Amino acid sequence: MGFRIGYGIDYHQLVEGRDLFIGGVKIPHHKGALGHSDADVLLHAICDAMLGALALGDIGVHFPDTSAEFKDIDSKILLARTQELVKKEGYSIVNIDATLCLEAPKIKPYVPQMQETIAAILGITMRDISIKATTMERMGFVGREEGLVAHAVCLLGKNTKD
Repeated sequence: MGFRIGYGIDYHQLVEGRDLFIGGVKIPHHKGALGHSDADVLLHAICDAMLGALALGDIGVHFPDTSAEFKDIDSKILLARTQELVKKEGYSIVNIDATLCLEAPKIKPYVPQMQETIAAILGITMRDISIKATTMERMGFVGREEGLVAHAVCLLGKNTKD
């Protein structure tokens, strides 16, 4: 089996008046992420990791923020479409490891629901998805709660014929 690894990173500004979606889950908070889509920073980083593993460009190449088609789109749809591209190339996800950088809200209570949501879309198990979080110790734009960041690594394995 051939393996490919990809890395993704995404940033979004936090603003009043928007819902906060992380990992396909709506999280109660007084601020939400600003973006052309629902601005789900975690799903965007995962999409970029998957695409990067196969040298297929990034999320902006496949789902440009200049297209009305993707205005306010649910990022779970983008993840499903990215999975279709991975399958078309003859690969399957082995595992995903992701880290969120944000001061608030605390996401630990939502991690199992995020894992369940992502696993269902990608056809893998919850144990194949690691989601962690860290603060920035009040430093920088994340520390000032002006934005959030997600990093993701994805390992893909080439499907073999029996």
